[in-house]
Amino acid sequence: MVTRYSDARLPTPHGEFRIVVYRTGEPAGPGASALGLGPEEHVAMVMGDVTGESVLARVHSSCYTGEVLGSLRCDCRAQLDAALVRIAAEGRGVVVYLVQEGRGIGLGNKIRAYDLQDHGKDTVEANLELGLAADGRSYDVAAQILRELGVTSVRLMTNNPDKIAGLVAAGMPVHAHESHWVAATKDSESYLDTKKAKLGHLA
Repeated sequence: MVTRYSDARLPTPHGEFRIVVYRTGEPAGPGASALGLGPEEHVAMVMGDVTGESVLARVHSSCYTGEVLGSLRCDCRAQLDAALVRIAAEGRGVVVYLVQEGRGIGLGNKIRAYDLQDHGKDTVEANLELGLAADGRSYDVAAQILRELGVTSVRLMTNNPDKIAGLVAAGMPVHAHESHWVAATKDSESYLDTKKAKLGHLA
């Protein structure tokens, strides 16, 4: 289901990582993209030797609006940066970056949900009004990527108990939970409150 496709050295402001690209699915022919029409592409950012137990890890879902366009409606970019900083400080760890935009609903639906949020819905209510899951993500691919890298258990940087349960259910032991809150902004405060109140994110 998951195939290592390419890897290379990747210098970043947080230090030098190795970027490993994994593909799922089968090619869909000329003109297909990597975001649903053909093979999906997911990424591991690796520092040091991550074979073995208790590897510091973050499983992170893509957020085009926050990480590329600089949206302040969420904490995704800050969480990604914080994970890379923590791994660099330790000298060993991995970020698995999954193409699961908008908690799995896709970019277009995420923007539709934004509009509903601007009219009074919270993030969970907006997804449900669109007929979508509050959180439709899966962590099976992440577990497969971690195993392919030689990881046998993780210290997981997350606040999401469903992410811990999803990895464990997919066969990746979570040796420890590492809290991963970042500072809220005036634009992300209600989003973070909803994650705690309605999605059970750990304080």
